[in-house]
Amino acid sequence: MEEKALLIIASSEVDSNLYYATKFLAPDPFIYLQIGNETLILLNDLELERGKREARVDTVLSYSHYENIAKGKGIERPDLIDVLHEFLRERNIKTVVIPAYFGVRQALLLQGKGYNLEVKKEPFFPTREIKDQREIGYIKDALKKTEEAMDMAISLIKESTIRNGYLYNKGRPLTSEEVKKQIALYLLEQDLMAIHTIVSSGQDTAYPHKEGEGPLRANVPIIIDIFPRSLRHRYYADMTRTVVRGKASPKLRKMYEAVLGAQEKAILMIRSGVDGSTIHYALIDYFKSAGFDTGNMDGKMQGFIHGTGHGVGLDIHEPPRINRQGDKLKAGHVVTVEPGLYYMDIGGIRLEDMVIVTEHNPINITTYPKDLEI
Repeated sequence: MEEKALLIIASSEVDSNLYYATKFLAPDPFIYLQIGNETLILLNDLELERGKREARVDTVLSYSHYENIAKGKGIERPDLIDVLHEFLRERNIKTVVIPAYFGVRQALLLQGKGYNLEVKKEPFFPTREIKDQREIGYIKDALKKTEEAMDMAISLIKESTIRNGYLYNKGRPLTSEEVKKQIALYLLEQDLMAIHTIVSSGQDTAYPHKEGEGPLRANVPIIIDIFPRSLRHRYYADMTRTVVRGKASPKLRKMYEAVLGAQEKAILMIRSGVDGSTIHYALIDYFKSAGFDTGNMDGKMQGFIHGTGHGVGLDIHEPPRINRQGDKLKAGHVVTVEPGLYYMDIGGIRLEDMVIVTEHNPINITTYPKDLEI
């Protein structure tokens, strides 16, 4: 049979598949190949010696060696594809398997040199989906520090005073920006990077991914969604809590109880072999029976308008998905469970925990309490 090569050309700071395959963190693009059971990378002179020490691959090759071969054949200024071509020709490889996000220009250049391209959808490395004990340990470590940041944020809100419907801390309005800054600073001290953290209040909470801005309000929902990445091991954590500083309205309390009940129901359904869409549709039915419809209301999508959960690892969103399409769950998946309800007249409620999928009972690794009024 013709031998094929798996190929990634990217920066491992950006491409989590490449980092997963090499455990080598580099800001500039480099070439990764897997031929049979052998894994290889081609590095420039700047990174060559570091790559030999740090990269977890079988072979580290010199980019400039193949660049010089190309120059010897009359190519005055060889580009990356010229260099790759010399290597593939040396190994007699005619077909390369590339990820779906592979660069169009690079793909066209490879085709122009006569290579057959096969595109592989995610997961490019199926083993990424199943977390081993080391990876689960990394995620737990990130989650523990995320819970500490959540506690700090909620304590800041709880200790605020209420004045004219707004929250004040040390005599100044307590803003979304200030709480997000404190979260980011705390996590940075713990070697985690938190960006796009959500601290939204009032009507802003009706938009699930609105990060929030301005003074935080009393007696309305405040959604706090923190999903930082470890700067040491690169794995993410993800959790959300919704709180009210002051008094929640009866409708808001009813929404909260429905979301909490939906989350508990979903977690109980999680086990190896269950399709994510089965769980998601069960929650749609659950919310409907509790009096909370989903759909276009007054020209805007409202209700349970996002998926139930997703995998977490080297990416914040990765397979499997627990949504309308769904993926089949397997032991070793680490997933979020984050049902929510969103209505323009009252705002939104979301609760999010992280769960390890097993053959039998799921393991909820999020321990932070769920209290609406603080």
